[in-house]
Amino acid sequence: MTAPWLSFTNPAAHNSADGPDYFRDAFPYSLPPMVQFERSPVPLEPADSIWITDTTFRDGQQSRAPYSVGQIVHLYELLHRLGGPQGMIRQSEFFLYTKKDREAVERCLVLGLAFPQVTGWIRATMADYQLVRDAGLKETGILTSISDYHIFKKLGSTREKVIAGYLEVVDAALADGVIPRCHIEDSTRADFHHVVLPFVQQLMERGKQAGIQVKVRYPDTMGVGVSDPHAALPRGIPRLTHMLRHEAGVPSEALEYHGQNDLNAIIPNAVAAWLYGASSNNGTLLGIGERSGNTPIEALVFWLIGRTGETHGIDTTVITEIADYYREIGETIDQRLPFVGSNFNVTRAGIHADGMIKDEEIYNPFDTGRLLNRPPGVAITDKSGAAGLLMWMQDHRPDVSAGVGKRDPRVMRLLDLVMREYDGGRVTGLADEEVARMVDEVFTPAGVA
Repeated sequence: MTAPWLSFTNPAAHNSADGPDYFRDAFPYSLPPMVQFERSPVPLEPADSIWITDTTFRDGQQSRAPYSVGQIVHLYELLHRLGGPQGMIRQSEFFLYTKKDREAVERCLVLGLAFPQVTGWIRATMADYQLVRDAGLKETGILTSISDYHIFKKLGSTREKVIAGYLEVVDAALADGVIPRCHIEDSTRADFHHVVLPFVQQLMERGKQAGIQVKVRYPDTMGVGVSDPHAALPRGIPRLTHMLRHEAGVPSEALEYHGQNDLNAIIPNAVAAWLYGASSNNGTLLGIGERSGNTPIEALVFWLIGRTGETHGIDTTVITEIADYYREIGETIDQRLPFVGSNFNVTRAGIHADGMIKDEEIYNPFDTGRLLNRPPGVAITDKSGAAGLLMWMQDHRPDVSAGVGKRDPRVMRLLDLVMREYDGGRVTGLADEEVARMVDEVFTPAGVA
């Protein structure tokens, strides 16, 4: 008897003539999405080359106040520096609908930077495609929503009609020599065998006839993807990647994953896309994007280096510059956000501080000072202990801390001052200025006497 956790939908069970398939065994809606598996995993098959693409100025603008043109240009330049001369951040996509959108595109193009390449994003209509023609872009993303949730519920149409409309726009782009990048929206809730597969096969054939490689972005639009290689369609990112490669015939270099973070699985899913055959991973700076956000580019940078074993010219220190610039323009950055949050490599635990005094590598995952221009730090609370205070002094007052150990009577007195604050009912951490005053009080001749 098959265990319930191994159950999965028979991919051939639904007949497209029966109408829409909402995969209710996986998406009951009254419960969280159900995880289904197949007994056989898909094989690990990393792409020969991997890189990152950017949607900060498209998807990233759908969850925050719009950027000004100047802000877009500056962030674009920072993306260029981050990706390095080899263009590991290969492309950046832009809206084309407003005068401001088009001005931003023009100003970024004028910079003449090879990377990231400026590309467009449009809906699959001929009116929208005219915007690409007017902008003179060489590539554009085209929204080609593919699940029955979108085809029947949003568009109020049929599979055949919407696909015919998508292909009309694709054909127009190919006729102009423009590379179409089709975004098969909601692919992780879509009927792969009856909709996704025949559509993508047509894209590959049309591109072959035109002598242009059509690209396919497969968005996990609702963030329901599963990174396990046993996970069944439509949710399994490894299986979906594998099928797009081998059943639909999309080359790795033309296959791009786009993640959302609704179920907090965005990094495992993005890494899985790379591991099972996609060359390209799409993200945004700081993960800013619709709802719970997109794959953070800063995280993709570190996972790409970890996956390939080399930096490819990436300048990781630019990540800290990017975070500082976002703060400058008024963006609130979660203090616990990896790589860019103020708490990322700051400890409040005395036991951690004790280890880091001996060797920062004990409690620091990599050299944050060299790679991010952010040496590890400590914040003082009632949990910091003598070791935390000594580490704070070594960071902020090295002249005072020279030759001082954590059992020094003066450190013990300093700890007593800190603990009195909390014994009195304090619940917040101490600001650096407060700790500095306490250090001055204790480590002056008068304090020693």
